Amino acid sequence: MREEIDKYEGGLEIFSRGYEKLGFNRSTTGVTYREWAPGAKSASLIGDFNNWNPNADVMTQNEFGVWEVFLPNNADGSSPIPHGSRVKIHMDTPTGIKDSIPAWIRFSVQAPGEIPYNGIYYDPPEEERYVFQHPRPKRPKSLRIYEAHVGMSSTEPKINTYAEFRDDVLPRIKMLGYNAVQLMAIQEHSYYASFGYHVTNFFAPSSRCGTPDDLKSLIDKAHELGLLVLMDIVHSHASNNVLDGLNMFDGTDGQYFHSGARGYHWMWDSRLFNYGSWEVLRFLLSNARWWLDEYKFDGFRFDGVTSMMYTHHGLQMAFTGNYDEYFGLATDVDAVVYLMLVNDLIHGLFPEAVTVGEDVSGMPTFGIPVQDGGVGFDYRLHMAVADKWIELLKKRDEDWQMGDIVHTLTNRRWSEKCVVYAESHDQALVGDKTIAFWLMDKDMYDFMALDRPSTPLIDRGIALHKMIRLITMGLGGEGYLNFMGNEFGHPEWIDFPRGEQHLPDGRVIPGNNNSYDKCRRRFDLGDAEYLRYHGMQQFDQAMQHLEDRYGFMTSQHQYISRKDEGDRVIVFERGDLVFVFNFHWTTSYSDYRVGCLKPGKYKVVLDSDSKLFGGFNRIDPDADYFSMEGMYDNRPNSFMLYTPCRTAVVYALVD
Repeated sequence: MREEIDKYEGGLEIFSRGYEKLGFNRSTTGVTYREWAPGAKSASLIGDFNNWNPNADVMTQNEFGVWEVFLPNNADGSSPIPHGSRVKIHMDTPTGIKDSIPAWIRFSVQAPGEIPYNGIYYDPPEEERYVFQHPRPKRPKSLRIYEAHVGMSSTEPKINTYAEFRDDVLPRIKMLGYNAVQLMAIQEHSYYASFGYHVTNFFAPSSRCGTPDDLKSLIDKAHELGLLVLMDIVHSHASNNVLDGLNMFDGTDGQYFHSGARGYHWMWDSRLFNYGSWEVLRFLLSNARWWLDEYKFDGFRFDGVTSMMYTHHGLQMAFTGNYDEYFGLATDVDAVVYLMLVNDLIHGLFPEAVTVGEDVSGMPTFGIPVQDGGVGFDYRLHMAVADKWIELLKKRDEDWQMGDIVHTLTNRRWSEKCVVYAESHDQALVGDKTIAFWLMDKDMYDFMALDRPSTPLIDRGIALHKMIRLITMGLGGEGYLNFMGNEFGHPEWIDFPRGEQHLPDGRVIPGNNNSYDKCRRRFDLGDAEYLRYHGMQQFDQAMQHLEDRYGFMTSQHQYISRKDEGDRVIVFERGDLVFVFNFHWTTSYSDYRVGCLKPGKYKVVLDSDSKLFGGFNRIDPDADYFSMEGMYDNRPNSFMLYTPCRTAVVYALVD
């Protein structure tokens, strides 16, 4: 495929600049609009600028199915289409007359009281365009991602803006110690409750939060703070909306998508791209480049990669690791080739860019560079870990197996980098529970104030919340991800505003009166020093700063010296640090020996039981721990310590 692109398009670099030809492009003499719509019988450009007259600006079609019209400048030299005016393409299609938002539209809005979105011609005057001031930060050695949704990032029940996120949330992310922010729901989506995963307009940033220039200002501010900005990009499927999306765009079922059942994802209720189509490749490759070029994003988290790579989409499929599951008839070769192309494009043009792939299948070669025959991702999302924690939280503490925890955290391919997380946005949605809520349930509503007595459920919950997050970060990968608010144990789930749904069979799914009350982030809880949430937030910040100081996540040295099912203790080394986890619910151990590689003096550098983090201060932070020679747990040295129940402590070699 790469050879064909080189032969017919002049190379991937030119092929991926489709937005310079298709859609709206302004020149010194006027505006050219082109649209690929091979199924249309006729087409014209309509909008506010020509009073929606379908006979005013009729388009002509070339042999590749691309329609085109040129609109010369007005007599005074101004644009024939004013900035901010509504536009659509009017087509006579096999299924009738259809007015569609241009596929390459760069901005679209929903007018008050209207359901379908309107395409907007976005071409502000020079003085209103945002000019980037700050260079992209260099790729950090370890990736620590703060997953965020701009719309629901306010403490108030409303849709937040790019500007408010820039001013209020970015400094918080920096303060917490993360070095990257991953923005969800950037590509325009008409259904807010889809969390941004049912994209309607792929080249347009969500207008709910502001303008394209507002988004650019946000990204530039992040760069000023030294934060990478990753975009949660959706190329695995598309909204099935006909009125304002790509579905049935030219009146045919198979323009951008596979026709028939193969082009429909029954679980997601969305359309599936045909990655073997030349123009679909142009569209998607150009889309990835557009966000990097125009908005200065630093990379992507690719959504739903498992669904792309297999015709069964990973549904009802338990991958065992047998290579026939990866390289068999169910593999969508065209989709895998697309993923190789887009990774090759991104890393070729932007060597510092980061790509993270969401894959649950364990596809071999996923993290191998394209030039070496791999799919080309920098990181794989280590998704099994979050599922394991939910599985364990449904069990009694007595039924947790230390070996099971360690195996899940370390079960990844050699030399393949992973981004690990204890929980993401998936676990925070309505109908599910966050780790904090699994642990503390309704006690969170009444017993999180420090001036009130705690409960056994709260004490257990806060202790395990810290331990789960630290062992996940300490053992699970080379990158770490946290969804906003979970750093302090955000209570309750996310429930997007929604009205009643009336199903065809007569059933009614109740809504929530379009309330935003559960679609926000209560950052005030984490900041309130009189609440127990504050200690949890302080611990998360300390975890990030620990990695910043010691770089343990990317250290080549990792050794698990103990996973004791009787004591419920896990001990491992990563870099120059020794991590000790006591998961026992009641038993603390005095004079407990742990193995270590290097001889010398060790000191506590992080203690989950510290009063600062909502603990009981059972460990002396100033104590020195001197190693002794002699094999212990297969380590050449060891030292004695006190390990309280439900506590995680990190020791560093200081002398």
